[in-house]
Amino acid sequence: MSAETAPLRVAVVGAGPAGSALSVLLAGAGAAVTLFDDDRRQEVLVGESLVPAIIPILRRLGIEEETASFSCVKPGVSFVWSPTDRVSFTFARFAPAVPPYAYNIPRPRFDEALLARAVASGVHRVVGRARLEPTGGNGAEPELALAAETLAAAPALGGRQPDLIVDATGRSRLVARVLGIPAHVGPRKDVAHFAHFEGCGWDDKEDPGQVLIGRLQAGWSWCIPLQDRFSVGIVVDRDAATRLGPTPLERLEQAIAGDPWLSGIVAGGKRVTSVATYSNYQLISQRMHGRGWVMVGDAGGFVDPMLSPGVFLALRSAELVAAAMAPFQRRGVIPSPPMVESALRSYAGVQTAMLAAWTDLVGYLYDGRLLALVRAGREWVDAGSGFLRPALQRHIERHIALQATGIGTVSRYNRGLLRFLGRYGLRGVEPAHFAIQ
Repeated sequence: MSAETAPLRVAVVGAGPAGSALSVLLAGAGAAVTLFDDDRRQEVLVGESLVPAIIPILRRLGIEEETASFSCVKPGVSFVWSPTDRVSFTFARFAPAVPPYAYNIPRPRFDEALLARAVASGVHRVVGRARLEPTGGNGAEPELALAAETLAAAPALGGRQPDLIVDATGRSRLVARVLGIPAHVGPRKDVAHFAHFEGCGWDDKEDPGQVLIGRLQAGWSWCIPLQDRFSVGIVVDRDAATRLGPTPLERLEQAIAGDPWLSGIVAGGKRVTSVATYSNYQLISQRMHGRGWVMVGDAGGFVDPMLSPGVFLALRSAELVAAAMAPFQRRGVIPSPPMVESALRSYAGVQTAMLAAWTDLVGYLYDGRLLALVRAGREWVDAGSGFLRPALQRHIERHIALQATGIGTVSRYNRGLLRFLGRYGLRGVEPAHFAIQ
């Protein structure tokens, strides 16, 4: 397989977090990056709460200070299942293994900050929708190409097809549609409705900025504090959504009104945005890369928002792809399409493993095992004396926290420990008591 010597030429389709972050990283290493931005902006976007593992990536991208200026510091997360079933975690408790904070972000502004950083890094932004075509080429040729009108709209490419095409189109999954790539879809068929509110109250048992996850009679709710408002949402299955009402607004209003804890927070508040709707939260593409192309972020897969991993997974995928292409950039070598496919194989494996690990972890929350384990452990500590029991419980909670914060989600030890405890460590506590319907 031959290779040329020249700057790597990359076309990134999609200007969300994954596409913009990858553009910054590749351009910083010397690539000539063209970023296609369809310029469609939504009023509110899912992914407003970040996990601590994203903090080093924000620093690497040079946007943490700006992110902090328009965001709310997130000290931790609390699970409020009933007036007597409440579990709260703060990230600082697990420092220095875990960054002691994260952020709650207004997603449109965060996305714009990342896009501006990409442009400032020398990325060529093309406003307009990109169209891709299958080439039908053999094993030495790329599988995809920019359509003629798309190529013509990007003068920086000089009329030549890029060396790498990146699908960062999120849940639109452009490459999957063009090449007919199937996906593994998770078992839950939920729908989420959410909006922003001003003038809400607060749960006085929680610290400012703490993300609150509540269990509904059917499904669950979130309350994410932003700088000047709250994001309030519900996640329910389709049957429960139908029972709540025919429209997203009615469903959200009825769910809030029917839950005393949630209505106590929202009471007196005013909705200041339209109600956004998302569905199908569990998907992993069966292929994430090929000859001359790669998927990043939600284009490759996404998981349930329960633990807020989405934006972290998007930025981490950008880091992994940039790392896979770095050897070519350091040598000034343009890889052939099969070389691109080979170089990105490890990325696809790691990203698939991360998506699967997060999906498994969220499953422990839905079936009640995770909170049952916390309850069982704390009751076991309270029933004994000495230092051994508290030390063991701290060890267990630390490794659960490493998974839930993104620091050690794919760790074989952490995942094995959780599986072992889920089978043998419940000590009579019934997971069904904590399960989400």
